[in-house]
Amino acid sequence: MSRLNVFVLAICFLILPAADLFAAEPKVIETEPANGDTNVDPRLKMIRIVFDQDMDTVGGYSVCGGGPTYPKTIGNPRWSDKRTFVMRVRLEPEHKYILSINCQNYRNFVGENGESAIPYPVEFKTGPLSKEKRKEDERKNNEALEILKEAINEQYSYRDIRGVDWDKLFTEYDSKLKNARTTSEFAKLTAELLVNAKDKHIWVKADEENFPCYFKKISPNANLSKLPEYVKNFRKVNNIVCVGKCDDGVGYIYIDSWPGDQREMMEPVYEAIWELAKAPGIIIDVRGNGGGAEPLAQEVAGCFINERKLYAKHVNRAAGSTSGFSEVHERYLEPNKRRPRYRGKTAVLSGPVVMSSCEAFVLMMKQVPNCKIVGMATQGSSGNPKPIELGNGVTVYLPSWKDMRPDGSCFEGEGIEPDIEVKTSPEDFDTKDPVIEAALKYIRS
Repeated sequence: MSRLNVFVLAICFLILPAADLFAAEPKVIETEPANGDTNVDPRLKMIRIVFDQDMDTVGGYSVCGGGPTYPKTIGNPRWSDKRTFVMRVRLEPEHKYILSINCQNYRNFVGENGESAIPYPVEFKTGPLSKEKRKEDERKNNEALEILKEAINEQYSYRDIRGVDWDKLFTEYDSKLKNARTTSEFAKLTAELLVNAKDKHIWVKADEENFPCYFKKISPNANLSKLPEYVKNFRKVNNIVCVGKCDDGVGYIYIDSWPGDQREMMEPVYEAIWELAKAPGIIIDVRGNGGGAEPLAQEVAGCFINERKLYAKHVNRAAGSTSGFSEVHERYLEPNKRRPRYRGKTAVLSGPVVMSSCEAFVLMMKQVPNCKIVGMATQGSSGNPKPIELGNGVTVYLPSWKDMRPDGSCFEGEGIEPDIEVKTSPEDFDTKDPVIEAALKYIRS
């Protein structure tokens, strides 16, 4: 190559634009609302961020901010395309909001070129609701309040079970609910009102956000973290099922929930029952099980019986009837002929965490010959909740049935009593598991 050609190549290299030598940092080129906007419509449902180049849409993101000036997000933020990031929000009227796309300590918005986006602040203020919108909201709130009252009186199956003075409560919240400025505010107030029912099967929903009405933490009558120490050959099969086996052949199966949308997670249960067909006994531990799909519980319980058995009854709310309830419906447990069977001694470990569909499982297993329920009473919470649309964007979920034992007695607030009671406190599980020991004593007797 001639000396002149070398010189020309050198010049070309020197005058290349910087973008060809170094990857450009992504920049925000547009936001909705725009930074500095005032009088933003409080009904805005989506904040939109647009970048100047294709972004890494698989990795993380950093929307910085917090406290009362950070927008309330609904659901998970997402990418609508490679350059546009959206957040579903619920805004309050006449409120100041501040956030930042990336910031000094967090820079997880990254371009496909691997460079972090330049931090970009977004500050805006919402305006007041228009008079027409406020009047329309007040009208809808009035109607929603009437629907809610009617639902409590005519559709809530446990309306009177805990002695709540509903008339007094509705009088107390009347003006608050009617004057709620947003759907979110109405939902929060409704949840505050309904928490007085102390019913875990009641909750409120607005848009995609749930507002639980009652929560009471209850500790299991077990130390679940120590089960590997107290159960021989303990093995966690998946996030729901654990198995074990004593030296004398007694089997152990732990079931954490009844996942109707993940039925395949229960396959290890059936495999364990098959392997334990000739075992002297099986312990089924549901002390940490808060419920799920009752039909799935029926399939497991059906492995332990030879004939159809009545295990529960229920009545539904029926406002037009004299009693306010429907005729009695009976629920039966059928033998599961498609799955392995077991006919030896069985012990089901139960306790205060057990609720909802798992209480139904306990009732099922009470019908099984040679089976004993060991531990403490269940929680006594089963409602089969149904949605009630209030017409203003708020939905209330209310229990629709009264669940009962086979003899027709309601166990809401009482629970299902064990056959072999083992009263315990957390300290009792420091060095052993008294409930497992009681179950083994029964099986080996």
